[in-house]
Amino acid sequence: MIEVKNLHKAFNDQKVLNGIEYVFERGKTNLIIGESGSGKSVFLKCMLGLFKPDQGTIEYDGKPFSTFSDVEQRELRKEIGMLFQGGALFDSMTVEENVMFPLKMFTRQKRSEMLNRVHEVLKRVNLEGNENKMPSEISGGMQKRVAIARAIVNKPKYLFCDEPNSGLDPKTATVIDNLIQDLTHENDITTVIITHDMNSVLEIGERIAFLKDGVLAWKGTKKEIFQTEDEAVTNFVYSSNLFQKVREAQLKGL
Repeated sequence: MIEVKNLHKAFNDQKVLNGIEYVFERGKTNLIIGESGSGKSVFLKCMLGLFKPDQGTIEYDGKPFSTFSDVEQRELRKEIGMLFQGGALFDSMTVEENVMFPLKMFTRQKRSEMLNRVHEVLKRVNLEGNENKMPSEISGGMQKRVAIARAIVNKPKYLFCDEPNSGLDPKTATVIDNLIQDLTHENDITTVIITHDMNSVLEIGERIAFLKDGVLAWKGTKKEIFQTEDEAVTNFVYSSNLFQKVREAQLKGL
């Protein structure tokens, strides 16, 4: 669990985050949505310790990050998996080497142990037999699954995903969404996902935080987002005619 209390962040005189309070629950997919410039990326970087908040605290399982020693911060980073926008694989490394990278960085396992774990997670994301391929030799969807395998290879307690469906076709995006949700449930991970993809919101939005102008403007579930009459939320989520029709159909069925 990650608990955010009264989080503020500004750059010069520009307020980016203004008093955010939120709990990211363990074992669930926690989505952060909002328009460009709403503060999502800064929020994520504050949680990762890349930006220091001006005010407020971010607690990992009850302990404020600001009180962590250097050693405790390093230990925490071992427990964090990160799925970057676009995957961010190393072009010069094979699939196997990409997935093994966190193990080399954060563990002292023998090579045989690392290989066993790499093959285990590649099997879990349905990429058996692709160990020796280069990222350029596989599809975009497969690259994203390699990135997911790399993010979970060290058995993280916390998984952060930045626009995981960026650049993917709708069918592949759904596969990635379901994979992330399944891994979250299987391993009881606190998963935080920044997304603009409304399919993701409606597919795996177990908990949704909507940011607007640096403020937590709404929170709820994918079921509640169909029922809300918050104008800012409905204007954002149902901006297309298709999603307006989806909402109308859902409301009729409630």
